[in-house]
Amino acid sequence: MEYQNITLSIPKDLLRKVKHIAIEKQTSVSGLLSKMLADIVQREDSYVQARSRHLAILASGFDMGTQGRITWHRDDIHAR
Repeated sequence: MEYQNITLSIPKDLLRKVKHIAIEKQTSVSGLLSKMLADIVQREDSYVQARSRHLAILASGFDMGTQGRITWHRDDIHAR
């Protein structure tokens, strides 16, 4: 995998806290951010795939057991 350096500007107090978290997780700030960004991308990819599957289901319709024929009248269903 090829890597690309980036410049990131964050508040100093946030960076200090992130450094402590990275130390606790035995990684670097770069490693911590890389993992978090990879997780975000993975979740987004999963969402896009799920959305596509569900839109395909909606486009094809649902089998309601009628084989496309309506054998009742509205008045019969709503009769009181």
